Amino acid sequence: MSHNRKIAVIGLGYVGLPVAVSFARSGASVIGFDINETRVEELKRGIDRTGEVETGNVLHESLTYCTDPTELKQADFFIITVPTPIDDARRPDLSALLAASKMVGKVLKPGDIVVYESTVYPGATEEDCVPVLEEASSLRGGQDFSVGYSPERINPGDKEHRFETIVKIVSGQNPETLAIISKVYGSVVTAGIFEASSIKTAEAAKVIENTQRDLNIALVNELALIFDRLDIDTHDVLEAAGTKWNFLRFTPGLVGGHCIGVDPYYLTHKSEQIGYHPQIILSGRRVNDGMGGWVAAQCVRMLMKRGAGSEPVVTILGLTFKEDVPDLRNSRVVDIVTELQHFGIEVQVHDPCVDVDEASDEYGITPVALDELKPADALILAVSHKQFKHAGWELMKKLLNQQQGSVLDLKNTLDRKSIPQGIDLWRL
Repeated sequence: MSHNRKIAVIGLGYVGLPVAVSFARSGASVIGFDINETRVEELKRGIDRTGEVETGNVLHESLTYCTDPTELKQADFFIITVPTPIDDARRPDLSALLAASKMVGKVLKPGDIVVYESTVYPGATEEDCVPVLEEASSLRGGQDFSVGYSPERINPGDKEHRFETIVKIVSGQNPETLAIISKVYGSVVTAGIFEASSIKTAEAAKVIENTQRDLNIALVNELALIFDRLDIDTHDVLEAAGTKWNFLRFTPGLVGGHCIGVDPYYLTHKSEQIGYHPQIILSGRRVNDGMGGWVAAQCVRMLMKRGAGSEPVVTILGLTFKEDVPDLRNSRVVDIVTELQHFGIEVQVHDPCVDVDEASDEYGITPVALDELKPADALILAVSHKQFKHAGWELMKKLLNQQQGSVLDLKNTLDRKSIPQGIDLWRL
C-alpha cells in the first residue's frame, strides 16, 4: 500500500464488502459505511450473511464499520457501491445513489476523490451525481474535488473471479485524478488496471457487458420456445451445435439478479432520452422477462395432462437468482409463483439458502422447510443449489404425491437417463 489514501466504502453489500475488506487486507485505513444497522452490527461480529467474504476475513484492525455519516469525514477517497435497481416501470432508480452522493457531499474536503462503482447509464456520474456533490459540499467538481467511475464486476458466489483477480476498469475526471485512482486500485487488484478514455466510456462498458450476455441468453431462450413446439430437446441441440469451435455456449433460463436483468434498461433509458428507441436490446428483454410465465404455463399443461385434480399443489425448489447464493434481488422465480397463483394453484417454495424473513418482506413469499412441504403434484427445480444436485431424483420422488407426478427441470440438473417410473420430466 503506497497511495496514502484513507478509504471509505459506502454500501456494504455483495460489492462493497469485498472491496472494503480487500483494501483493509492491503494495509489501507478503511471505513465501511452502510445505512442498515443490522448489517453493520453483524459485520462488527465478523458475520457476512452474503457469504462473499470468508469467515475470519471480515474483521481487520484497519477496517471500521459504521452507520454514522460523520465518521466519513476522516476519509479522502470515497467508493460508492450502493444498489442501482429499476422501478416498477423498468426505469433506472438512482435514489440510493443520489442519497449517497448527498451524504458524501456533506463531508467532502478540497482534494477528496469520489469514485462510483454502482451500475449507471453513460453520463450519470458527471450529469446526475456531481451536481449533488457540489450542492451538498459547496465545492466545485474538477477544481476542489474530483470524481471517477470504476464499474464493479463482482459475481456473487464465484470463488475464482474475485475483486482482486478481475481486471479493473478505472476512469477519472482529469488525468491527475485518473492517475491517483489507478494507483489506489492497483494496490489491491492483481489482475491489472485498464484506464478508460473517459468516465462515460467506463459507464458504457459496464452496461454493455451485461447487455451482451442478456441478448445471448435471450437468443437461446427464444430457441427453447421454438424447439419446445417442435418437440426437440434444446440442450440436445446446444450440445450438438457446441461441437463447432466458434459456437457460443449459452443456455436457456430465468434471467434475474442485480445485473443482467437490470443493466440493459439503464442503457435503453438513456438511449430513449437522446431520441433513439432500441430494437434488439428491448426485444431480448421482453423474451427474458417472459420466461417465468411460460414455465408456469408448461407446468399447468403438464398438470392437466396428468389429471392432477381440482386443487393441485406445486412445489418450487429454489428462489434465489442463482445457485448457492442467498441473493434474492430481482429473482424471476417469483414470476412463476405469481403466474401459477393466477391459475388458482397452491404454490409452496423451498430454498435452503434464503433468509425466510427477507423473502417474505421482499416478495410476500414465505419459504417452507423441507420436512414441512406438502406432497406435490408437480415440482419445479428452478435453482440448482448443491443440496438439490446431490439429492437428485431421490429428493424429487420424496416430494411428489405418491412418488409420481411432473418435474420441470429449469437448469438441466437431473439425469435424464434415470427418470423414475411414474414421473414426467420437462427440461427448459
